[in-house]
Amino acid sequence: MTIDADILAYYDKVASAFPPLPANSDALAIRRQFKEVAREFAMPRPAGIRVEEMVLPLAGRELRARLYRPERAKRSDSLPLIMYLHGGGWVVGDLDTHDLLVAQLAVDAHCAVVSVDYRMAPEAPFPAPADDALDALIWLAEHRSRLGFATDRLGVAGDSAGAHLAAVAARGANNRVAGLVTAQLLLYPVVRFLFDGGSYTANADGPGLSVEELKWYWAQFLTARPPAAEDVRAFPLAQPFDRRPARALIVAAAYDPLYDDAFEFAKFLEANGGLAEVIDANDMTHGFGRVQAHSKAAAAWMKGISQRFGELLRAPR
Repeated sequence: MTIDADILAYYDKVASAFPPLPANSDALAIRRQFKEVAREFAMPRPAGIRVEEMVLPLAGRELRARLYRPERAKRSDSLPLIMYLHGGGWVVGDLDTHDLLVAQLAVDAHCAVVSVDYRMAPEAPFPAPADDALDALIWLAEHRSRLGFATDRLGVAGDSAGAHLAAVAARGANNRVAGLVTAQLLLYPVVRFLFDGGSYTANADGPGLSVEELKWYWAQFLTARPPAAEDVRAFPLAQPFDRRPARALIVAAAYDPLYDDAFEFAKFLEANGGLAEVIDANDMTHGFGRVQAHSKAAAAWMKGISQRFGELLRAPR
């Protein structure tokens, strides 16, 4: 199997439209270009989705959020709620860069999804993004009934660094209230502070993510005081779980430096008594969820992934 041709064509178009930034570019410049690329290649949301802007009033700060509801849900339906955390190395990305991915997830999973705009590094490095993820999840859990969503089902999802934060938030929430998070969807997650060997070496140059970019993102995330080696908010595999992990659907992209992370995290969850299912997207690169409008294969993968996650959220507990 080789990389999907449409994915490669997409990255060729991006490279033609947006020349590489200078090597010494700062986070603001990289963030700006990431947003410009997303805007240039954006596609309309799918039909059948209602969107509402929100503000989450957390202790000492407010976070922007965006709620997506499938229009075909009946008024009597009590939809499961998913909190979504965007990827971008804890540095780039926002509600708009991941708008289509989240909207399509809501439609295909037939769930409500709240996409949360957490604080980002280097302006707000670790532990701020992890704290925002957990506090936002707890707030949404506490307000599910008022918002009209199921109170016996709760999902958390994210891609890349957002998947890291989703896993951290799921663990933290279930430590507070056993079984609070029903299921977690982790798209090509980063869970190890590691840069060589295995898929890091085999897929070191991307496309979608390179190991050099990964090193830079980690440096921004940990730019304040370094966390302790056993701090699971930074390093999710650092310590065993105190309680059974939330059921996980983990997506690995075969041509991604983080490919091995997906399988390592699945094994870790299972070793701690959890259930983990890995979907091996064997022709995809890192970030394929964001570019599904430009690749039929990526769209097909994401549709199946989203539908499966919806099934897991509704499965008997």
